[in-house]
Amino acid sequence: MLWVKALHIVFVASWFAGLFYLPRIFVNLAMVPPGSEAERARLLLMARKLYRFMAPLALIALALGLWLWLGWGIGRGPGNGWLHAKLLVVLLLIAYHAACGRLLARFERGAATRGHVWFRWFNEAPVLLLLAAVILVVVKPF
Repeated sequence: MLWVKALHIVFVASWFAGLFYLPRIFVNLAMVPPGSEAERARLLLMARKLYRFMAPLALIALALGLWLWLGWGIGRGPGNGWLHAKLLVVLLLIAYHAACGRLLARFERGAATRGHVWFRWFNEAPVLLLLAAVILVVVKPF
């Protein structure tokens, strides 16, 4: 079980690295001056590659988490309300990941309508979700 847990942590950390960096690329894309097609193309290429790299990391992290939960019984039984809250955080992270994909598609179509300030705030969401997940798993407040 410790190997599964260790790998789960590694893949979650790797997924989060992408969730932290991809919205930062969106900030830069939102700030590209009109007519800077080379810069825009370079940033879009980086964003596409990062998004494609993040998806398998997320799937492996989720599979290992399910293995810990369903295979080893972590979080089962009374006094494990923290796991239900963590699963909500995981669902929010999946939704955030999907939202990043939709935003990337909008940038690729040239239909992005939000400014760099909005993307700076959007970039903070995974930090808050990571904080919540770590506190729930380590502290187990309920």
